[in-house]
Amino acid sequence: MAIDLVTKFLPYTEALFARESVKSLLTCNDFNWTGAHTIKIYKVKTAQMNDYDRPGTGAHRSRYGEIQSLDATTEEFTLRKDRSFTFAIDALDEDETQQQLAAASALARQQRYVVIPEVDTYTYGVMCEDAGFKPAAITLTKENICTEIMKANNKLDNAEVPESNRQLVVTPDTYLLLKQCKDIVMETDIGNDLRLKGVVATVDGANVIKVPAPRLPADFGFMLCHPTATVAPTKLESYKIHHNPPFINGDLVEGRIAYDAFVPSTRNQAIYYQALTNA
Repeated sequence: MAIDLVTKFLPYTEALFARESVKSLLTCNDFNWTGAHTIKIYKVKTAQMNDYDRPGTGAHRSRYGEIQSLDATTEEFTLRKDRSFTFAIDALDEDETQQQLAAASALARQQRYVVIPEVDTYTYGVMCEDAGFKPAAITLTKENICTEIMKANNKLDNAEVPESNRQLVVTPDTYLLLKQCKDIVMETDIGNDLRLKGVVATVDGANVIKVPAPRLPADFGFMLCHPTATVAPTKLESYKIHHNPPFINGDLVEGRIAYDAFVPSTRNQAIYYQALTNA
């Protein structure tokens, strides 16, 4: 005699692993898109220094030197990303899955597993593409990782990028090389506030931030940057849950986010991106 055994479904949804965003540590919001889809910023040149003509015998009428005109050009930034999603949860589906399909929790999962990774991936891609320093691709090893990071810091030093608040972005694989390198002394005694934001150590004065490889370009080695280099606005972020809207018995979830990332040409030397040859 065949016996059908009872199958019991527990009120538990298998969750994917997903990292929170560290974009706020790597970017800034210096410009304001409120009331505009496009903004323009001025790039004003400076005047050269002269030797003051104290006796007044020089070739110019002004003792301060030749009077120069300051050129003022503009750089335009237009928001390129206007993204959205929507899904419906039937009232019976919510009831018969023991509320595992509840609209609020489903929206939270959408944000954590879809929205945040997309914004991160796009932003990091823009930073790598528009970096002011992009040396030839190399193979990183535990023997050369220290030297390459010091080269990056040296480039930013010579570009007069502020030494404080520099961020070193690495993949888990590159972070493993850092830990294996005998020439690097990593300071891992990080304050809890920074650790919660994603900082795992400091190296050569820079905060080390570990980012999952899927959110970075395929050939990513490491990136040293200062937050002022990248402007990453989120102009609109709207999420709604409609209960029993027309044509649906249940919940309708809608979301929209308008965002972008820009590296102004006057700031791109605050980003050093090292690509890999063995990606």
